[in-house]
Amino acid sequence: MQGKLYLCATPIGNLEDITLRVLRILKEADLIAAEDTRNSIKLLNHFEIHTPMTSYHEYNKYDKGRELVALLQQGKNIALITDAGTPGISDPGEELVKMCAQEGIEVTSLPGASACITALTLSALSTRRFAFEAFLPADKKERQTVLKELRGETRTIILYEAPHRLGRTLKELYELLGNRRLTVCRELTKKHETAFRTDLNEAIRYYETEEPKGECVLVIEGKPAEEIREEQKKAWQEISLEEHMELYEEQGITHKEAMRLVAKDRGMSRRDVYQELLERQ
Repeated sequence: MQGKLYLCATPIGNLEDITLRVLRILKEADLIAAEDTRNSIKLLNHFEIHTPMTSYHEYNKYDKGRELVALLQQGKNIALITDAGTPGISDPGEELVKMCAQEGIEVTSLPGASACITALTLSALSTRRFAFEAFLPADKKERQTVLKELRGETRTIILYEAPHRLGRTLKELYELLGNRRLTVCRELTKKHETAFRTDLNEAIRYYETEEPKGECVLVIEGKPAEEIREEQKKAWQEISLEEHMELYEEQGITHKEAMRLVAKDRGMSRRDVYQELLERQ
């Protein structure tokens, strides 16, 4: 019989956040695949877990992934852990899950701590819809492409950032997104946890004098609906009322309904649209 891969969420700071189920699986598994064994041994020692460990990280994820798949096919049960949080989220575990899926190996995920969700719930911004981007690409061209895509994002945006790059990233976000509400989360679940609720402009000024410490999670307001409506209104005003009407009528929409839609698009009353069209005739 084949073994099973267990994706085990580990604490992002406070060790009390580990679940009883994760502790049991880490003890029962035949092998623990850890992103950094030097980091994970501290966690295992704390909970007196003596299961053998092997490294599985970004730089060996393909070769080691194939070795782990072979062990799973031999019937070994493997627990996958990352340095902190849930494996597979901004993490090489994603590749191992794909390999297992291709080979028909059973995978199960043991829920627990996740920095992006923890930060989102602390942000005081909308949690109903959100876009998680993890770390922005290091490559300048790729980075600009992603940032430009985020410019029109209406959902709350979540990014990870290292402290030494925080100031630069905040300035890039301000240049492309304008001034948006922002929450900078640090030291999540730890004694000195902070959720700095501010905006991009103020955050830039703040970190010019204050040195950021620790990994940061940035939760950024999506593009406001009012801003979107203004942009749409401006775009519609670049064509004439007659051309605007034709766009709808060519789709088989009645003259009366087209007039209502044009009025809505342009932020006008239907009576004003009717009057303008009448005057132009």
